[in-house]
Amino acid sequence: MTSHLTNRFANFFATLLLAVLVLSVVSAARADSDDGIVRVKSAVPMPEAISRIKADIAAKGIKFFSEIDQSKLAADAGTKLRPSTLLVFGNPPLGTQFITSNPNAGLDWPVRLLLTQDDSGDVWAVWTDFGWIARRHNIRDRVAQFEMATKVVGSITSTITTK
Repeated sequence: MTSHLTNRFANFFATLLLAVLVLSVVSAARADSDDGIVRVKSAVPMPEAISRIKADIAAKGIKFFSEIDQSKLAADAGTKLRPSTLLVFGNPPLGTQFITSNPNAGLDWPVRLLLTQDDSGDVWAVWTDFGWIARRHNIRDRVAQFEMATKVVGSITSTITTK
């Protein structure tokens, strides 16, 4: 009986530790969560980050819609802008579930992932938090789908966090 109780406590504490670790990683990625912005620092330069992300999107069978080089558009307009590229992608069977819940959610789908370089030369992957999108559009009936979208974008951006 004592062994069984000890195992239950050990499992409980192991689960608690795992939850704390997951929350700490999520918290680190969501430093600006009050405004719905999630930022992940890249360990690789901008061109490689873009290449890795696009390759992972393709490997996952996710539809890639567009790559918009915002710094080139700015240069063409006579404005200097640090490197900034917007990637637009999504999984229509998943993304359209948000739009069927609230048509206004179409403002936030497909997914937009911004790769930008700051004044220090650090590259960041930036996107809108899916929980924030759910609250913005008052979508309460797609919890599992929002969790899936969060896991997928987390997996995609994890491809740039190591050299």
